[in-house]
Formats: sequence, structure tokens, C-alpha cells
Amino acid sequence: MTAVALIPPTLWFAASLIALTNSDYNTFIAWLKAPSVSILMVLLLIALCHHMGLGLRVVVGDYVHSDWVKIPAVVAIRCACVALAVVGIFATLRIAFDG
Repeated sequence: MTAVALIPPTLWFAASLIALTNSDYNTFIAWLKAPSVSILMVLLLIALCHHMGLGLRVVVGDYVHSDWVKIPAVVAIRCACVALAVVGIFATLRIAFDG
């Protein structure tokens, strides 16, 4: 389900990056400061990190067979995905609201 939900924002992000290919840093920052872009970026980050966590948990579930390794690995994956989402969202919002 998350893979299907990621299709539109990923296409939007890829098209935006292609459109900004020859742009400088200031143009990219101005683009990211637009409210609609910031909101879409935050939503993309949330969906990407959630999808990544689900996928990595499946990999651990399939290939790690001892519970004493599996449980800490799943907890570490969850913490890492949340941390990545928080850092990405913080960076996006800091750029969006920086005066």
C-alpha cells in the first residue's frame, strides 16, 4: 500500500528535480520555501521513511532467525527510520520558515 501511495509524490519530486537541474542553490531554496512544496516534501519524507521501515522489517523477518537478534534489529530499524524522518522534516521546515 505504501508503494502505491509513494508513486505520485515520487513522480512530483523527480519532475521537480529535473526542472531544477540547471538551477543554483538560491533557486532551489526558494522553491523549497513555497508552502505547497514544503508540505509535499514533508509528506514524501513521512511516506518514504514509513515504507523503508516496513521493507527493512520484512528483510529482518525473512533472514534473521534468532529472536535475540531480530527484536533489537527491528527496534533499531524503527528508531533509525523515525530519526531520519525527524531530521528530514526538521531540515525542510527550517528552510521553509527561515527568514
